Amino acid sequence: MVGTSITAVSAPGKVLLAGGYLVLDRDFTGLVFGLDARIHVCIEKLKTTNGVDLQEIIVKSPQFVGAVWEYGYRSTENNGGVEVTQLRVSSQDKLLRNPFVETTLSYALTYISTLTTGAISPASITILADNSYYTTDSTLKDQSNNQKFSSFGVKLSEAHKTGLGSSAALVSSLTGALLLHYLPSDKFSLDNDLGKSRLHNLAQAAHCAAQGKVGSGFDVASAVYGSCLYRRFSPSLLQNHGSPGSSNFAKDLKSLIEETTASHKWDTEILKDAVKVPSGIRLIMCDVDCGSQTPGMVKKVLEWRKREPDEAEMLWSQLHSKNEALAAELKRLAEEAENTDYTKLKQAITDIRILIRDMSRLSDVPIEPTPQMALLDACSEIGGVIGGVVPGAGGYDAIALLVEDKKSVISNVQKLISTWKVEAYKDGEGGPSIGKVSLLAVREEMEGIRVENVQDASYEKWIV
Repeated sequence: MVGTSITAVSAPGKVLLAGGYLVLDRDFTGLVFGLDARIHVCIEKLKTTNGVDLQEIIVKSPQFVGAVWEYGYRSTENNGGVEVTQLRVSSQDKLLRNPFVETTLSYALTYISTLTTGAISPASITILADNSYYTTDSTLKDQSNNQKFSSFGVKLSEAHKTGLGSSAALVSSLTGALLLHYLPSDKFSLDNDLGKSRLHNLAQAAHCAAQGKVGSGFDVASAVYGSCLYRRFSPSLLQNHGSPGSSNFAKDLKSLIEETTASHKWDTEILKDAVKVPSGIRLIMCDVDCGSQTPGMVKKVLEWRKREPDEAEMLWSQLHSKNEALAAELKRLAEEAENTDYTKLKQAITDIRILIRDMSRLSDVPIEPTPQMALLDACSEIGGVIGGVVPGAGGYDAIALLVEDKKSVISNVQKLISTWKVEAYKDGEGGPSIGKVSLLAVREEMEGIRVENVQDASYEKWIV
């Protein structure tokens, strides 16, 4: 039985159904759905021999081969916060870094150190990912056997991601677990808006630092809050707070997280009430076992926008209008429970795809590549499938479909993709080869980060 002293926290994955690229600009919004595929983080006090005083945190991701990271930590001078250093087990070992874990530890422990005078005790952390985050033969088999967590059988660096936002869900759940583990409930709780707000701000700061750039943050927002209509924060918020160990980093980070100065007021807009899903509709996703290089695609699209500002602005404004129409129609259908006419919803999705293909052509970026377009078109012909998109930045990640919530519809989609053959590229279009198409065991999730029951049997074999 898993010990009751363990704290377990999970955060959902995401799918940016509408607002890809636009969400980078504060003038526009993104319609983002949380997913019921979650990253789980379990933390407990590290057991040590009597009389031995360690400043060490061990992080394990036991679903992967060799995924163990050991860190030492220390408080720095001049209010520089907590520095985290990866340790070598032996001089022969090569350090395999995990910047998302390492950076999150440093940011979270620094913030914790500003709220408590006690020593930060050593800890053992276990990270577990729902099967849908990665594509392997074992995950497909275990999904059919209703296994929540699989042994992926490969090194983390060799795993095929499905594009569900694993890094944002990891940073958010790890941040939440650390805060709950080390802070008393009067200093931090996930049961109130203040706690979630501070968690969100801290996770955004850590995630951007780990990436080495300031992103839009929609993935962290959905990991904390769940499905929402999202408007990004001003990038200047995260550009001048220094780095762990630098003078006054702890003071500046606390001010940023708690918004104690005018220059640290977060202008993010997270509208939960603007997103609703009608009871007769659900979201499903089909993985193409490939994946795209999002940063390179974003760079090319932004270069086009800078090169052709008038052309880009007109298209982005049109796309923004259609994206908002999609959110509004979903909400209208949800509030009119008896309404099952999805004509306007189908048209909203069609309009978005047309404009996305225009953006793809004008920027010369494969946002909706030919193989993905063919797959979406074929799925959309199935009765009960309302429509679908290549979400987020597009490319070769999993496609998202809105469908009528009926077993027969899901079954027919499954039949189509089980024998799906990808045609050769036409007109000289290049790109990665699409592998086997499979239905991911995910659907939309309105809830964001949450505390989990540590006695859940799914954890039993993994936390040792």
